[in-house]
Parts: sequence; structure tokens; C-alpha cells
Amino acid sequence: MVFGVADNPKPRLTYSYRLVSNVPMNTELTSVRTTRNPDATRDAVLHAAFCEIHRNGFQGAGIAQILSAAKLTKGALYHYFPTKKALGLAVIDEIIAPRIEALILSPLRNSQTPIHTLLEITRTIGDQIGEDAILLGCPLNNLMQEMSPLDEVFRQHLDTILSQWRDTLYTALRVSQAQGTIRQNVDCATAALFILSAWEGCMGVSKTMQSAAVFKNCLGELHGYIEHLMR
Repeated sequence: MVFGVADNPKPRLTYSYRLVSNVPMNTELTSVRTTRNPDATRDAVLHAAFCEIHRNGFQGAGIAQILSAAKLTKGALYHYFPTKKALGLAVIDEIIAPRIEALILSPLRNSQTPIHTLLEITRTIGDQIGEDAILLGCPLNNLMQEMSPLDEVFRQHLDTILSQWRDTLYTALRVSQAQGTIRQNVDCATAALFILSAWEGCMGVSKTMQSAAVFKNCLGELHGYIEHLMR
């Protein structure tokens, strides 16, 4: 999102990206049926793929590394995901989206006092996700930066999560406004977008600087901004 492409607002897919994302995973290999529990096997593939993508990005993720971590053959992997792109989209929808839902969105939706819940989330999120996750970067943000300019389907799946996050923040702020816990002159739509943008910015800067302390300090300032909405 930070880098533009001169005279080409929709950059073409690179040859290497097309190659790794669209080639069927069983190319030149015989499909091997697994005797494992199908659901458990699929989950193992998704979690192994999530970890590999989180470390190395989607384009840099190695199928061999995913197979090794999941202890599967390539044929067994193909049984669940016909292409690397299908696997990547499943990671977004079935791993990243539910984690954001559990950590942030569901607590806000279910809160009787959402502004206080939001403050608690920003205060404790660093401890919840851990230093390693901070240094690797937000999985959502990483893929937004890497894949949104390259693949429209990826962009749409990522934008769905962003839109749900923004809308949940907006609703939390509107409820808080109705409860009288934040100022009536707050533009809840703009504030929600800013909170989301600042959050992801904190993650991106902390990853680049390889500093969990930077994340803590940055979220502390965001916490202060949210408190200011109450005055």
C-alpha cells in the first residue's frame, strides 16, 4: 500500500507469482490418499501453511516446508487444495479471519461497555499475541502489503476482514456514544478507520524495527487516543 507503481496502478502479476499460485499441487506427482482423519489432516495443512506464509510471505512460502511440517505427501495435500492459491485463500478465511474475530471483534460485539473493552484490548493485545508474532508482523497486514496489488481475489478476501473490523469498531463507537461514554461530536466512522489504520501501522512499524517495545509504545498512544474520545 505504501509503494506505488508508476503509470501502472494495477501491476501485472509476475511470472513467478503466476507459477507458484496457479499450478496444481499434484504436478508430476501421483495423488496419495491419506488414512488420517480428513478434518484433522486438513487442519494440519492449514496451520502449517499459515506458519510458513507468516514467516516467508505467500509467494515465498514453500510447499515442501508445508508438507514437511504437516507430515503429508504432495498428493495428499492436493486432495484438499488443488493450487497454492486455494491454500492461501483458505488460510485467510479459516485461520486469519477467525483469529481476529476471537481476539478483537467478538469481544467488542459481545461487550456491554464496548469502549472499555476496546481500551482493554489495546492494553493487553501485545501480551496475548506474544513477541514472536509481533516481530513477524500482523498476518493480515503482511498479506495486504504483498498480495493486494497482485491478485484481486486475494485483495477481496483481505478486504472482507478489514471491512468487518472497521464496521465492528464503528458499531462499538456508536453504541458507546449512545451510552454517553464517548463525546457526541466524535465522527465514529472516521475514528473507526483511524483506529484500524493506526493498529495495523503499529504492527508494520514494529515488524520493520524488530521491536516489541515499539509495538507497546505505539499501542499506548492509540490507547490514549481512544481515551481522548471519552473526554
